[in-house]
Amino acid sequence: MSDQEDLRYPVGRFSAPASSLPGIRAAHINTLRLLPERLRAAVAGLSDAQLDTPYREEGWTVRQVVHHIGDSHANAYIRFKLALTEDWPTIKPYDEAAWANLPDSRWLPIDGSLALIEALHGRWVALLEALTDDDFRKGYTHPERGRQHLAHALAMYDWHSRHHTAHIAGLRTRQGW
Repeated sequence: MSDQEDLRYPVGRFSAPASSLPGIRAAHINTLRLLPERLRAAVAGLSDAQLDTPYREEGWTVRQVVHHIGDSHANAYIRFKLALTEDWPTIKPYDEAAWANLPDSRWLPIDGSLALIEALHGRWVALLEALTDDDFRKGYTHPERGRQHLAHALAMYDWHSRHHTAHIAGLRTRQGW
């Protein structure tokens, strides 16, 4: 893996688990439970100048990453609820890079997104912990990626949580912050 690849994928690329056993799902859910705390720790004490530093060349700033997590996980939560209440709904994808370049993602303080992530993850984790094995076999259709079972989506958002937190932590380490 090249240095740029390491910076882009600090925890590696997403790889779906071979199975969706309850213990594996519980570990994924725990990652989602811990994300708000881990993300707050990753950005603690950063100045506006530091928040406006890209985590890699041509990458998003720390501020954009935090807002992106809020946007992405809000979409994921809604997708889970759609999958649980409809028969394989087709979800609407969105242009993550375009969202990250909107004014709210580029300039707003991160406190609002941190609070959103904390509240959202509280509800999402409670929902996930109440699901059955059959529920995790439900899913949605992504127009570009095809059918996505909730167990697969859960694993992906476990990875997504660790992926972006590692972007911030890695930048802090490299910069000596």
